[in-house]
Amino acid sequence: MPSMNDLVRQHTALGESDLEWLHLLVSEWQLLSDLSFADLVLWVPTRDGTRYVSVAQMRPNTGPTSYQDDMVGHLVPRGRRPLLDAALDEGRIVREGDPEWREEVPVRVESIPVRREGRVLGVIARNTNLLTVRTPSRLELTYLQSASDLAQMIAAGSFPFPGQQVDMDSSPRAGDGLIRLDADGIVQYASPNALSAYHRLGLASDLVGHHLGRTTDELAPARGPVDEAMVKLASGYAPRETEVEGGDGVIQLRIIPLKPKGVRIGSLVLLHDVTELRRRERELITKDATIREIHHRVKNNLQTVAALLRLQSRRMESERGRAALNEAVRRVGSIAIVHETLSQNLDERVEFDEIADRVLAMVAEISPGTVVCRRTGRFGILDAEVATPLSMVLTEILQNALEHAFAQGEHGTVDVSAVRGGGEPQAGRGRAAHADDARLMITVQDDGRGLPEGFDPQRGGNLGLQIVRTLVEGELGGTFDMVPAPVRGTRVMLDIPVKPHK
Repeated sequence: MPSMNDLVRQHTALGESDLEWLHLLVSEWQLLSDLSFADLVLWVPTRDGTRYVSVAQMRPNTGPTSYQDDMVGHLVPRGRRPLLDAALDEGRIVREGDPEWREEVPVRVESIPVRREGRVLGVIARNTNLLTVRTPSRLELTYLQSASDLAQMIAAGSFPFPGQQVDMDSSPRAGDGLIRLDADGIVQYASPNALSAYHRLGLASDLVGHHLGRTTDELAPARGPVDEAMVKLASGYAPRETEVEGGDGVIQLRIIPLKPKGVRIGSLVLLHDVTELRRRERELITKDATIREIHHRVKNNLQTVAALLRLQSRRMESERGRAALNEAVRRVGSIAIVHETLSQNLDERVEFDEIADRVLAMVAEISPGTVVCRRTGRFGILDAEVATPLSMVLTEILQNALEHAFAQGEHGTVDVSAVRGGGEPQAGRGRAAHADDARLMITVQDDGRGLPEGFDPQRGGNLGLQIVRTLVEGELGGTFDMVPAPVRGTRVMLDIPVKPHK
């Protein structure tokens, strides 16, 4: 289905500012459709004035539809629908006397001109399915009267309100709760949902006959500085959205002044009881804060353990024992880096490039100034369940390279490269690892002395390599291989499944 932008630019002479007005109208017209119990189709005259093109359509949530098919993109010649012609030419709302019959369904047709700055940009066809018509209730009568007022405001160019873009996904809808006020802010009608919401705020009586602004201010007094007094805001003098909390409830209010003939005759107040939604949001915020605090405390505890191990290593007389404790310090430190990063995030995901760089800096202390460690490529964002074991794997591989690939004081380089999706396939020992959007390819290559003769990376090696194999194949579900580098040294290759970028 073509977009409204495409249809307007392709078929009509409207400018960008006119198109923005139509977007503003369409962002609001679900309300008009629901209050009217009717389908809406927006027709705009073509550039040559001989036809109309339908650029947008809306079906009601409150009643049956009149259109089973989508109308957007349809073209009709001028003259085929006289009501469109009359509304466009005369700039007034035009109603059909007798209903149209569509597939044995009677439909009442009306045309509402869409005016902006004195010009009629197009026409809204309002089509009401009359198949289930019955004596309307007080609620339905209030809906229809409010829809009539809004339609007159659209025809006069005073609705929608400029600069009042509405997010219809989060704003209250007619079915959530509706209150009709007179020009003095006195409640003329409150729907059952609206009354229930105010009862949750602590109201013990009916709303009809009460001043909504004063009643709301008494039930939900402001808890800090506000731009406007609640008494004035909830009285409907200007278009506003706000949220009030009192008693055991939280309600969201949207105020729409009604000026069908240029003078405010009252206001429409849409409201939504968001008590449970706000409670869940607060629980999530508390949960997130708790998780971050746990990560912070785990990081602190791991750093304490590392400090104790480091202190113990200084007291060791055995070189092998001291080296083993220093390896343990780095292993604990790599996990602490992940928890520190997680303590600063809102979710259980981390940007692993920063962690990799910190691991490189930490491990480089083994041979300060002689072996250069560097990273290319991007690891990207990883889940915590991948980041923690991967940081340990990277630590072990780098430690192994710095300790065994170079002699004491020997100069060299260790390159870490990462490819996240779309990289070239890597192969080792007959096993091909194909990079795709859900895989992370890591290569660690040094230019040191290379692998010993007959070395089997799948079985041989020290504790560090055993840890690498266990973590990569067991926890990460990936593959690990070590092969001679093309020129000199050793190449370690990891192929790890990860969640694709979003």
